Amino acid sequence: MRRKIPFLVEALTILGLLAAPFVLPHLGFSPATINRILVWGLVGIGFDLLFGYTGLLSFGQSAFFGSGGMFVAYLLTQTPMQSTIGALFIGTVAAGVIGFFIGLIALRRTGIYFAMITVAIAEVFFFVEFNPLSEFTGGENGLPGVPTPILNLGFTVLEFSDNLSMYAFLAFWYFVGLVIALRLVRSPFGLVLRAIRENPLRAQALGHNIQRYKLAIFVVAAMYAGFAGGLLGVMQGFMPPDAFMFATSGEIVMQTAIGGAGTLFGPLLGAAVWLYLSDFFQTVLNLGATWRLILGIVFVLLVVFLRHGLAGAISDGWSLLRRSAQPAPRPPATVGAGARKPQATKMGHKATKGKEGVLLSATGLTKHYGGLAANSDIDFTVAHGEIRGIIGPNGAGKSTFFKMLTCEVEPTAGTIIFDGRDITKLGVIDACQMGLTKSYQINQLFEKLTVRQNLEIAVLGVVRGKFKLDMFKPLHKVRRLDSQVEGTAELVHLTERLDAPVSELAYGEKRRLEIGLALATSPSLLLLDEPLAGMSTQERIETVALLKAIAEGRTLIVIDHDMDSLFELAGKVTVLQEGRVLVEGTPEEIKNNPLVQEAYLGGVHEEVV
Repeated sequence: MRRKIPFLVEALTILGLLAAPFVLPHLGFSPATINRILVWGLVGIGFDLLFGYTGLLSFGQSAFFGSGGMFVAYLLTQTPMQSTIGALFIGTVAAGVIGFFIGLIALRRTGIYFAMITVAIAEVFFFVEFNPLSEFTGGENGLPGVPTPILNLGFTVLEFSDNLSMYAFLAFWYFVGLVIALRLVRSPFGLVLRAIRENPLRAQALGHNIQRYKLAIFVVAAMYAGFAGGLLGVMQGFMPPDAFMFATSGEIVMQTAIGGAGTLFGPLLGAAVWLYLSDFFQTVLNLGATWRLILGIVFVLLVVFLRHGLAGAISDGWSLLRRSAQPAPRPPATVGAGARKPQATKMGHKATKGKEGVLLSATGLTKHYGGLAANSDIDFTVAHGEIRGIIGPNGAGKSTFFKMLTCEVEPTAGTIIFDGRDITKLGVIDACQMGLTKSYQINQLFEKLTVRQNLEIAVLGVVRGKFKLDMFKPLHKVRRLDSQVEGTAELVHLTERLDAPVSELAYGEKRRLEIGLALATSPSLLLLDEPLAGMSTQERIETVALLKAIAEGRTLIVIDHDMDSLFELAGKVTVLQEGRVLVEGTPEEIKNNPLVQEAYLGGVHEEVV
């Protein structure tokens, strides 16, 4: 892995900002347009954190953009306040508070429903600004007379009254906003945001309270929009009412899509293209109202042919050049006899070796879906250090049973006691935090991230808890993170693939990573849902060897249809049929049990025994 040059992005940004006001006019940009690009780029950073990094598509950013701007304009025109910086920060805080209460409502839904709620919110704020609050906002006239920024340094007074000085003022705040965003996305908090974007359910199952993270970044995006709205007012000397319009939210979305979501620089590039073309079509070509149609066609073409936007295309091209210059990677290590046996002690897992007694106990566990009984009156106990196998024909209720044990679904009746605590009513987040987690039958990975990042997401849930606002803490400074990630990677034989994107892994490697994600949470009880599903014969042999290594000092419950492998692993096997426990016993007892032969093994009994 190449060593990164510290602060390279920040240094290049400073150079770009210094050169822009002298270079862009030669490309046809007016000074006023250059300043507007910075404002839209700043509000776009907040939206990119929300959409590009967290996957939350909001059409309501105009509500915060307009609210923050109106607060600033009102303070500077209707009150004795003269501090532009003070007004900007008050407007930013006000937008954040508004964003908090709106987020509590909007984030109760996901996907298209969340997006539609934000559309409604934008329309409500537009109506309120034009009608009930028109006395304060100026209604359709807006708030004129916003003074230009003045900064008293004691020994001198800086007044940003011309285009170049205003550019310096805006560029400074854009740079500050970008640096804050860069620190945020490089932090543990930012990595969890990307996990939510890629696979929110798995992020939750790894112990992260995704609702709190969503609310936190929703507020951050609102504050970015509010601050940018204030800058718009002081830049123009007038706070326009169209800042509240739905079209403003639409432009923020389109500019980010053009520039590239999930890049931070995309909104700035998108704003540059959008504002340049809109000015060009209106003032140079004199297209009148037709400019919107032409610009819409350009937008469609850019999104279709540059799926990751301008910044994404540049980044993809650079990555392609770097990969072509690097030597071919070594083939991945296998888990066979030639592979070095991993040392489980490096992980710092919650070992159960030496402990005795019952670790998990389920009594009368029942789950109904309407009139259908998926599980009925199951009694089930697992002792510390035990490896328990669960088998049963398709439809026997194994997956539902697992979901109840890990608190993914709540039982209709019955109780679950884990490590002496009743967890029946807990959610999957709290269950994982307590040390109870599982791997999934169908891989639930963060496909667009690397193996290292996948494991880091899992470990962060353990070392940080279910929610933490460490937005400015570097990942490498998180205690025990690197050691636990490397220990887990060694345990599942993915050390050589730590920096490979998950999408490039072979199927067997993905299955090992799936197990590794659960293992990285340091569980005291690990549930494995068909870990051998879809594997070739050789992959099954290797994975069984892996599971034997994992089992040392741990408590495992394993579901699988490969009975030979399961009988080799488990000390005791539970057989489910039609949602009930049919029989329990050692592998030999299960093989020779006539009830099992009739209900599950059938005619293959002779081959098995």
